Amino acid sequence: MLGGTGFLGRRAGEAFRAAGARVHLVSRHPAAHGPADAPHVAVDLLAADVRCLTGLFAATRPDIVVNAAGRAWQGDEAEMAAGNADLVVRVTRALAALPRPPRLIQLGTVHEYGAQTPGTAAGEERQPAPVTPYGRTKLLGTRAVLAAAAHDGVDGVVLRLANVIGAGMPAGSLFGRVAAHLAEAARARSSGGSPDPLTLPPLRARRDVVDVHDAVDAVLAAATAPSADVSGRVINVGRGEAVPVRALVDRMVRLSGLDLPVVESAPAAAPRTDVPWQRLDVSRAARLLGWQPRRTLDDSVRDLLAAAVPAPADGRTRR
Repeated sequence: MLGGTGFLGRRAGEAFRAAGARVHLVSRHPAAHGPADAPHVAVDLLAADVRCLTGLFAATRPDIVVNAAGRAWQGDEAEMAAGNADLVVRVTRALAALPRPPRLIQLGTVHEYGAQTPGTAAGEERQPAPVTPYGRTKLLGTRAVLAAAAHDGVDGVVLRLANVIGAGMPAGSLFGRVAAHLAEAARARSSGGSPDPLTLPPLRARRDVVDVHDAVDAVLAAATAPSADVSGRVINVGRGEAVPVRALVDRMVRLSGLDLPVVESAPAAAPRTDVPWQRLDVSRAARLLGWQPRRTLDDSVRDLLAAAVPAPADGRTRR
C-alpha cells in the first residue's frame, strides 16, 4: 500500500487486512494511529528510484500494489508532478522489471476530466482536459499506468475517484477544513467563548462526492476482478450525482449541532481555474467490478464529524 498511512491508503489497508491479506504500509513515517502490528515499510517514495522500488517489490512479493500516494491539497505544480506523475512512472518501471508483475491499482481523480457541461456525466471514454495542477499531474500518472499496461506487461488499472469524504480527512481539503473549524467552534462554545463564523471561498460548484468506505470497496473489487476485464482500463468511482457544495457544507453545520454562520468570501481577483460541475458515469464500475455506492452523504458527514468534532455537551446525538 503505497501511501499506506494517508487518508485513503490507511483505510484501504485496514480493509485488506480485514479480508485476510498481509498488508505492507509503505510511507515515509508510520501512522500516528493504527494497528500496532501492521507492517510498515519506511520509504521516502518521492526520493525512491526505480532500483529502490524494484527491491521493495522483490522483498515483499505483493500480489497487489495500490498506489494511494501523491500530493492533493498542498504544494505547487512541480511538487504535485513529483508525487502524482514521476512516482507513478518509477513504480510502473519497477513492476515491469519483476518476473511476474503484481496488479497495480492506481487511484486517480475526477479532476482529470476538467470542465463538464452542467447536466452531463463524464464517462471513461471522455477526453480528459484538466484545468488544475492536481488534475494535470494525476492525468500524467494515469497515462503512465495505461502505457505500462499496453507496452510493458504491467497489470494496471486506474480507479478515477470522485471527491472522497469521510472520517480523518486532511484539513487541507474543503470538508476537512470545515470539520476542523467546527471542532474549534465546539471547543470555544464549551469553554464559554464565541466561535468565529465559518468563512470559505465561494461555494457555487456541484461535485460528485463518494464515501471513503465505498471508495475502498471499489479498490478491493478491483484487486480481484479478472485481468481481462480491468487491465489497462480506467474505471470511474463515484456516486454519479452532482451535489451542491454549499448544501453539503450547510448539512455539516446542522449535523454538528452548532448554530454557526457560513460566510462565503468575495471571489479573488485572479480568475478561478476550478470547474463548476462534476458528475461521473459509474456504469462501468457496476459492470466490471460489481460495485455501486452504498452509503449516504449523511453517513459520510456523521463519520467525519464524529472523528473531528466533540459530541454535544447535552448528550444529544447528531441527526
